[in-house]
Amino acid sequence: MPRQPPAQPCIRIARFAAAAVLALGFATSALASSAVYRWVDAAGVTHLSSEKPAAGIKYERVVLATTSKSTTASSGRANYSAANAPTGTRITSASAEQVARRNDMVTSLRTRECVVALESIDRMAKGGQAVEPSEFRRLQQTADQNCSTDPAVRRQQEDMAAKLRVAKGDVCIDARNKLADMLEPGRRPTRDQVKTQQEFIESHCTAPVR
Repeated sequence: MPRQPPAQPCIRIARFAAAAVLALGFATSALASSAVYRWVDAAGVTHLSSEKPAAGIKYERVVLATTSKSTTASSGRANYSAANAPTGTRITSASAEQVARRNDMVTSLRTRECVVALESIDRMAKGGQAVEPSEFRRLQQTADQNCSTDPAVRRQQEDMAAKLRVAKGDVCIDARNKLADMLEPGRRPTRDQVKTQQEFIESHCTAPVR
């Protein structure tokens, strides 16, 4: 009777595969624990949180990369959780650095939503045109949801909204158009004219959020 081939290679492959699955579990669970979730509710209000929204709510997930220099956006449906982790995989908690960066990300995203909402509210209030009540209510709720309750921080956010209003206003639109005209082929502006125009735009027309 011919001898059976040794089973050692198969065992090695199985062990390697198991180790790879466990390594994947450690890596992805660490990323999931440092994610930021963004979603829009039925009223159109934007929410940002380090906690996953309730089941059935469509959301976007921003995962903080292992280095502080980059972030990766991914679909909320690709989340890794304890429910689909391989048996025996330990779900790791976020490190102190990940938690700090996650909190900074949530604060930054909320500030952006707050500033944009405040600028839109101010523009509507001073525009002299009819305002759609539902849109005004949505913006106010977005501001209430994302703006800081700390008076000093709220003043900073309101200042940013004022700067955003100026950056989007007619003066800055004209200033950018004037600079573009200066740089058109055939034009002969002096270096000082171009420099002065660029400095005005940088000083008065740079939006604090994008």
